[in-house]
Amino acid sequence: MVISWLRVPEEAELSEEVRELFARLREKTGFVPNVARAFALSPRFLLWFRYYDQLMRGEGLLTREEKEAMAIAISGENRCEYCVASHKRYLKDLTGDPVLPEVLAANPRRADLPPRTRALVDFALKVTHRHHEMTEGDLRPLREVGLSDEAILEAAEVAAMFNFTNRLLNALGFKPNPEYYHAP
Repeated sequence: MVISWLRVPEEAELSEEVRELFARLREKTGFVPNVARAFALSPRFLLWFRYYDQLMRGEGLLTREEKEAMAIAISGENRCEYCVASHKRYLKDLTGDPVLPEVLAANPRRADLPPRTRALVDFALKVTHRHHEMTEGDLRPLREVGLSDEAILEAAEVAAMFNFTNRLLNALGFKPNPEYYHAP
């Protein structure tokens, strides 16, 4: 199966550190995500992966569910097949809800969300579509649901990460792993 329009390096070509990461991913999920396999062509791959992993799975001020909701909404708007498939799977696994990830991907404005998650998704959508129009007033809904400036910065990082990654994956034809479409 072709997973990218670029050459995907063989594991034997990769550094020991990348091979160790792939082994941890296989142990945790049973497979190596195609995004990791294709990104491994870049010497900067580990920098991206560490930042992404810390942002999405490390300790933070936003919940994993909130970040995944933002990721799906942004990726759906950007029509990023890879990120929609993978993050819908992650949110389904986290929440047990098979409907919410589908609605977030299809039309996030209609998703039934708690007020805090709604504010985060709306913020993420504005960062995606109208970032150049943003004003300090765009932070008000986030503050009204109790988010600190540090949490707002984290939300902006998530929005920026997915807008960056969506564009990169779309530009290079990254394909999602079939495992994302099947229940574990």
